[in-house]
Amino acid sequence: MPDAIVAEGLVKRYGSVVALNGLDLSVPEGTVMALLGPNGAGKTTTIRVLTTLLRPDAGSATVAGIDVLAQPRRLKANIGVSGQFSAVDEYLTGFENLEMVGRLYHLGAKRAKERAQELLDRFDLAEAGNRPVKGYSGGMKRRLDLAGALVAHPPVLFLDEPTTGLDPRARLELWDVITELVGGGTTLLLTTQYLEEADQLADEIAVIDHGAVIARGTADELKNRVGGERIELVVGDEASLPVAEAALKGLAVGDIQVEPGARRITVPISEGSTALVEALGVLAAQHVTVHDVGLRRPTLDDVFLALTGHQAEDGGEGPDEPGRQDNRHEEARR
Repeated sequence: MPDAIVAEGLVKRYGSVVALNGLDLSVPEGTVMALLGPNGAGKTTTIRVLTTLLRPDAGSATVAGIDVLAQPRRLKANIGVSGQFSAVDEYLTGFENLEMVGRLYHLGAKRAKERAQELLDRFDLAEAGNRPVKGYSGGMKRRLDLAGALVAHPPVLFLDEPTTGLDPRARLELWDVITELVGGGTTLLLTTQYLEEADQLADEIAVIDHGAVIARGTADELKNRVGGERIELVVGDEASLPVAEAALKGLAVGDIQVEPGARRITVPISEGSTALVEALGVLAAQHVTVHDVGLRRPTLDDVFLALTGHQAEDGGEGPDEPGRQDNRHEEARR
């Protein structure tokens, strides 16, 4: 399967800050690649370089077989972009927003109107299509923004944290839309702050830290790199945590994680249910009260912690990625 996106040795600096440090990435056609990383890791900078919004200081990239640096105007006709912040005009109707994008992409007046209605129907926005967008819910605005990214039938789509700020129901609805798009052959590069989103949507995941890809694979492959299972338990009081941690060290096959506020201890083990029974025994011998206990496989959060040294963080503007905004309409004009 050929690659729809290829980046080699991308470097981007903002003064003394290195946002991209020789980043390499490839995404096969018709697949979803999720970029995960802590704030400031370079995820949004990667998207902005690949969509011609930033010019790298070094390296090369192709998208849909088009050289990003040599043919930016041609590339813009073959990609769709939806950023973290909605690019819709709240004083226009949903229909008018999509028609405007169609005209910016030179579809012609008739085809722009037809395409606007097609997308309103596809994204379940037809009933709201003639209402000003300022009255839309957050989920409706995100769907409209994604529809705008699809006006020109792009074979490659870039989504930068598309569900940030949505409630769980709206997030699930947008996941369904994204799954449908990819099922139709679209190639998708997705950044997300939600580990479960990457787990749900991505064929492959690339973990970025300090401007470079430090790990890549399917969700299961990355979890297997961490290895083993975990005992996760909640003790009765915070004062019991040091006693419990000391008692469980003999069972651990890696570092024990302690969360004082939640009174939670996570212990990597190798013997599954046998180790769970033994753990409960040693805690009882030390008179540690256990309120909750379970045995689970590694999560992507465990992968994140093992690879980057800290938990995944909420979204926000990182120091390497200033001035994030969606320039899709401006770029379409050029």
